[in-house]
Amino acid sequence: MSLSIEQSRYSAEEQAILTEYATRWSFLARPGQRPPDSEDWFCYLMRSGRGAGKTRSGAEWVLERVRQGYKHIALIGQTVADVRDTMVEIGPSAILKIAKPHELPLYEPSKRRLVFPNGAIATTFSGDEPDQLRGPQFDTAWVDELAKFKYPEETWDNLEFGLRLGDRPQVFVTTTPRPIKLIKVLLKDPKTIDIRFSTFDNADNLSPLYLQRIQDKYAGTRLGRQELEGEILDDNPNALWTRELIENLRIHESELPPLIRVVVGVDPAVSDGEGSAETGIIAAGISAYGHGYALQDSSLSGSAAAWARAAIRSFNHNLADRVIGEVNNGGYLVEVNLRTVDKNIPYSPVHASRGKETRAEPVSSLYEQGKIHHVGTFPELEDQMCEWEPGKKSPDRMDALVWAFWELFGLGEKEKKKAVFQMEDTYAV
Repeated sequence: MSLSIEQSRYSAEEQAILTEYATRWSFLARPGQRPPDSEDWFCYLMRSGRGAGKTRSGAEWVLERVRQGYKHIALIGQTVADVRDTMVEIGPSAILKIAKPHELPLYEPSKRRLVFPNGAIATTFSGDEPDQLRGPQFDTAWVDELAKFKYPEETWDNLEFGLRLGDRPQVFVTTTPRPIKLIKVLLKDPKTIDIRFSTFDNADNLSPLYLQRIQDKYAGTRLGRQELEGEILDDNPNALWTRELIENLRIHESELPPLIRVVVGVDPAVSDGEGSAETGIIAAGISAYGHGYALQDSSLSGSAAAWARAAIRSFNHNLADRVIGEVNNGGYLVEVNLRTVDKNIPYSPVHASRGKETRAEPVSSLYEQGKIHHVGTFPELEDQMCEWEPGKKSPDRMDALVWAFWELFGLGEKEKKKAVFQMEDTYAV
C-alpha cells in the first residue's frame, strides 16, 4: 500500500510523519492479522491460503514482542532453509526485510540466532530436528507452516515445554492447514484463537496473473479449498488412502528397523517450465519382516538435469540399491537423464501393463494390512494420496511411491507370474 501526499499541503517534517504512519503494520494489517494484546490466549493459529499474508503477520508480531520487552524468542520453520529464507533473511516478509533500521537485528547464521539492539535474542529451529528444542527456554515463539513439519507433534511438545519464561508466554502459528492430528488438537484448545484467511483476501498485494492462474486451476477443487481458502478438509470418501490410516502407521526415524533393500521411485514430469507437473522422487525401503517404509520425498519442479541430480542425491543419501522409473511415462528418458549425471547408477525400468488405479490398489491394500509406514510426515505426498480419486490422472509423488513399493514387494513379478498362468490356462483349453 502506498500513500500519496500532496507536496504543497505538508511540510517535509509532516510528510515524513505521515509516510511513517502509513507504513506501520497497525495501519496496513487487515483485521485478524494482528493478535490481540491480551493474556487470555496461548496459541494464535492463523491458517490461510498461499499468499494470504501469514508470513508478514508472524514477522511483524515477533518485532512487536521485541518492542514490548520479550527477550527469548524461538523461530521454527519446516526446514533450516525455510527458516532462513522465509522467516529471517530473504523473503519479502522476512524479519530482516521489514524491521525498521533502528531495530534491525544482527543475524548470526552459524549460531542460528538474531540479536536485537535491545538485547532480545531469537533462535532458529527446524521441524526436521525437534530435539533441538529440548532445554532452551522461551517467552515467545513463531512457528511457520506447522502442518508441513516432518515431526509436528514432537516439535510442538518440545516447544511447549520450553515456553515457560515471563508472565505471558505465547506462540503464533502461521500455516497452510492440513487435517493432521496436531492441528485438530490445537483447534479444540480453549486457549487457541483460530483465524482463517483466503488467498484472495490479499488480492491487492498479489499478481493478477497469479490469482487468475490459480483460480482457473484450483477453484472448486478440494485442494483449492485447503491451499487457497485455508479450510481443513475431511477425508475424501473416493480416495484409496485416508489420513487416519497413514497417521496410525506413522513412525519416528528412531523406530526405523534395519532395511534389507532401499529403492528410489521416479515419476518424471513430461515437460519443463512454469505450469508443468513435478517429478515425483520417493525413497522407500523394506525390512526383513516384510514391512515397507517411505523414507524421503525429494520431488521437485525443474529441468531434467535438476530432477536427475535430486534422484541421485536421494539414492546416495538413503544408501539405495537402485532407481526405478516407468517406461510408459518416460522411463527410458529417466535412464538417459540419470546416466548423464552418474553413468554407473543402478537403474531398472518398470512396465505399466495396467491402469494406474489397478497399480495403486495393491499398494493401498498393503497400507490397510499395516505393512507400510511413513517415517515422519510427507505433507504434499500425503495430500496427493488422500485426494486422488481412481479414474482421474494420478499425481507424480504418489506414482513414484507406488512404483517404489511395487519393486520392493515384488508386485511386478507377481503380475508377470499371473499373466503366465493365464496364458497357460488359455492354451490348456
